Amino acid sequence: MISSNQTETGTSTQDETAVDLPWNVIVHNDPINLMSYVTMVFQKVFGYPKEKAEAHMLEVHEKGRSIVWSGAREHAEHYVQTLHGYLLLATMERGQ
Repeated sequence: MISSNQTETGTSTQDETAVDLPWNVIVHNDPINLMSYVTMVFQKVFGYPKEKAEAHMLEVHEKGRSIVWSGAREHAEHYVQTLHGYLLLATMERGQ
């Protein structure tokens, strides 16, 4: 028997909503990479114009982290791995 808060597949509508939440890609500050290098990586990986890439880089430098991208989980995982390939410290978390 299916309870009132479950669909026929057995998942609750609350679980389905949680899957739709955007995932944030976060870059954290590190003492290794130059600011110009981080800016270049943001331009190359995300296609950001120089001004937007620099704004994210400055946020990382001044606040210790910046949410550089939000979207589907699979894309977020890809971006985190790509940023790791450039030796940047990146993580992902569920958006609000």
